[in-house]
Order: sequence, then structure tokens, then C-alpha cells
Amino acid sequence: MNNAASPAQALWALAGAIPFLLSIALLGYALSNRVIVVFAIGWFVLQIFGYSMTLKLAKGDPAHYLVKGQVLLHWIALMLLGALLLKANG
Repeated sequence: MNNAASPAQALWALAGAIPFLLSIALLGYALSNRVIVVFAIGWFVLQIFGYSMTLKLAKGDPAHYLVKGQVLLHWIALMLLGALLLKANG
């Protein structure tokens, strides 16, 4: 049995890992500077809960439509955070 991930699974796993790692970085920044702490904690917890539940329902397949929706949701949150930071600095 071949347990290697397909290219689609690897792509969606990477696409989900990027906002997750950035939320950890945001959480560290928020806690050290005491800004947007509630958002940083909430986004991090939402990702842990969301990814764990969707991967459980998708039986571990990162290319499942539920996981794809979760990944896209967090990319939208990342874009909104970027827009918020651009607006604050501009």
C-alpha cells in the first residue's frame, strides 16, 4: 500500500500550514506588544479546532472539500488582517 501524499494533498496541506504558522507568529507578536491579542488568540484557537475537526471528518485527506473550505477561510482571514495592517499604517 502506497501512503505517499498526492500532489493535491501536499498542496492543500502546505496551503493550510502557511496561515497556521503565521497565526503563531501573530500570537507571539500580539502577546509581546499587547495589541490585537483577542484576535490573535481567537484565530489560533479557531484554526486548531477547525483543522482538527475537518481533517477528522475528511478521514485525514487534506484535499477533501471540507478541508479546502477551512483553508480558504483562513486565507481570507489572513487577507483581512493584511488589509487591516495596511490601513493602520497608511
